[in-house]
Amino acid sequence: MSVLIAIPARYASTRYPGKPLVPLTGVNGTAMTLIERSWRAAISVAGVDRVVVATDDDRIREVSEGFGAEVIMTSDTCRNGTERCAEAHTALGSGYEIVVNLQGDAPLTPHWFVEDLISGLRDAPEAGVATPVLRCDGDALNGLLNDRKHDHVGGTTAVFGNDHSALYFSKEVIPFTSETYANDDPTPVFHHVGVYAYRPDALADYPSWPTGPLETMEGLEQLRFMENGRKVLCVEVEAKGRQFWELNNPQDVAKIEEMMAAMGLE
Repeated sequence: MSVLIAIPARYASTRYPGKPLVPLTGVNGTAMTLIERSWRAAISVAGVDRVVVATDDDRIREVSEGFGAEVIMTSDTCRNGTERCAEAHTALGSGYEIVVNLQGDAPLTPHWFVEDLISGLRDAPEAGVATPVLRCDGDALNGLLNDRKHDHVGGTTAVFGNDHSALYFSKEVIPFTSETYANDDPTPVFHHVGVYAYRPDALADYPSWPTGPLETMEGLEQLRFMENGRKVLCVEVEAKGRQFWELNNPQDVAKIEEMMAAMGLE
């Protein structure tokens, strides 16, 4: 089954303009842009036939081609990464059986997250799209709660049913829990990992749907699938000792660099 990874990247981010070109410094002092680190995460995934950066910005194209990435130029009318992936897939001839959206702000995504995601979608023919979720420990949950306490839009959380079909995604911390958890304690909260795997028919339909009220309020593109009656499969993944965080705000740079140092990542 042929697999394409597309890394959507835009310069004009509302919360953090120029984010894909922000440098992140690893444990040995090597600085690489966010987009390069995300690309390196993508090419480490086993069983993938092609990896491309999908962008509408020449600055991102030049930097990406400079470190060896294949770049697909897309229009500046794409409303989010899913629409950009759909456009890139069409430009490539729509010949892939699974398209993975590895967003350009997730450089700490371990390869097994994506490998498990692809396997999960293959095993669920009734699902048109799948996305990983990671059970928070006490430390991760406290980080999410601290972001919201300080009015920062940080990670996204997910709730799902017994069949792992998504019930909702939110930038608030859901479900509510009044318990206190130690750093390593498992919690009932799942951090949504911003990676998606699509079947081509679901991906092709997506840009034709209007932006719904839930997607608009939360700013979460996967809600458009749910608002149009499409099943979103949540695939639980394991951290295996790796820390995970997405770069959403300028203050996340220091946090991610601290995580990279703790994990010994270059």
